This record gives sequence, structure tokens and C-alpha cells, in this order.
Amino acid sequence: MADRDALIESEIPRLRRFARALTRDPDWADDLVQDCVERALSRWSTWRGGDSARAWLFTILHNLHANAVRRRARARAIFGHPVRPPEIVTPPPQAGSLSLRDLDLALQRLPDDQRRAILLVGLEGLTYAEVASVTGVPMGTVMSRLSRGRERLRRLMAEGSNDGGPVLRRVK
Repeated sequence: MADRDALIESEIPRLRRFARALTRDPDWADDLVQDCVERALSRWSTWRGGDSARAWLFTILHNLHANAVRRRARARAIFGHPVRPPEIVTPPPQAGSLSLRDLDLALQRLPDDQRRAILLVGLEGLTYAEVASVTGVPMGTVMSRLSRGRERLRRLMAEGSNDGGPVLRRVK
């Protein structure tokens, strides 16, 4: 029991980072992580001990996020209220922060499947097989999405570096 709790607790920072990257909303991300931990604890008996607990938790988080996105899309279709990402009020003055902002904006411009592959492999350090398990697609598809996503990310980051200005500008 204590091992289970410690194992899940050790993954919370990674889950939170992935959830924030997926949702782009800290409050929604925290709710998503809480739901993920709750589901993992209540369904602990379904985890196969030989599998990676990290991949299992990321699968739960991924599925919860996909369900929430579908639910929001249905609500938007019924009620007509668009869900808008939060606007950046004041950009940070530091050059490093600007680069990170530009990278974040470039990541947001990627298709969801490519962004997930990049974040799970590059940021979370999951193997291709684990990412395939988390997202429920074949490993070749993961590799293809990762390759296309990296190439697109390189192009997006290089677009603005030629003129010396901000790499990306928010399009409204």
C-alpha cells in the first residue's frame, strides 16, 4: 500500500508537466492530474506489475484528457461557447524566457498527435513503445508523428530567427 502511494506520488511532477503541456491551462491541468491519481488509486488492481507504472499513469492521464476534450467539444456544439486558451498578459523581459515562450507557442501550433509524441518522448523520456502504449497507436505511427513533429517544430522556430524579431507572433 505504501509502495503504491510512493510510486504514484513520485510520478506527479511528470504528470503535471505533461497535463499542463496538453491543456495549456494550469487549473485544468491540476484537475486532470488529480483525476488521474484518483483513478489510479481506485483501479490499482488493474495495473500489471511488470508494466511501467509511469506509462500506465500517462495512459490514464491521456485518456482522461481525450475524454475531457470530447466533452468540451460537445458542450461547445450545444451551447456555442468557445473555449479560449489564456492570453499572455505581459511577456517576460528575459531572452531565455522569450525563447521558451516561442518554443511553447511553436508546440501549440503542432497538431495534437505530434505534440503529444514530442512531449512524451522528449520531455518525459518515455520509450517509443511506452508512447505507443499510452496513446494506443502502433510504434511506427509514434515514430512518424515524432519525426514530422520535430521537423515542423524546427521550421517554426527558424521562421522568425531570420529577421531577428520574435520567432512567433500570436495569431488571433
